[in-house]
Amino acid sequence: MHKNRKLAVAVGAGIAPLIALTLSTGSASAHGYVNSPASRQAQCAQGTVSCGDITYEPQSVEGPKGLKSCSAGISRFAELDDDSKGWVATPVGKSQAFTWTLTAAHATSTWEYYVGGNKVAEFDDGGAQPGSTVTHQVDFGGASGKQKVLAVWNIADTANAFYACIDVNIG
Repeated sequence: MHKNRKLAVAVGAGIAPLIALTLSTGSASAHGYVNSPASRQAQCAQGTVSCGDITYEPQSVEGPKGLKSCSAGISRFAELDDDSKGWVATPVGKSQAFTWTLTAAHATSTWEYYVGGNKVAEFDDGGAQPGSTVTHQVDFGGASGKQKVLAVWNIADTANAFYACIDVNIG
């Protein structure tokens, strides 16, 4: 209730138009990561794998659209690119539901999923703003065995995307 009073005071003081203007300037206020099956950053946050800074901000792997790295090219998250780090691979079938946890929603263009560098699924949100969780059912096609899935959340009104790698064992 204390937070609601602060918000009411801020809105009453005319701050709402300033906030709306700030959010529409193109700076991504969104953050998110795949939590099920546990992505590499989720495994860090859960303490499954010992990690550095990503442990405290698994939702912050943001970089320019079009990257193919788990770290989004962010040097302090580079350990996410290390395939030998001991990531736990989740056993899955020929298809799997992937659930994103979003700590701040933002207009979305597409969600993409890659296995072995090949796009296996794309979901077009057409600029819609998602809720706090988003789930996609991804068919792996002919892929089998231990694989690294790269999941990408492309933001509609910025040049950025959020990245997550998930280790799976398809069988």
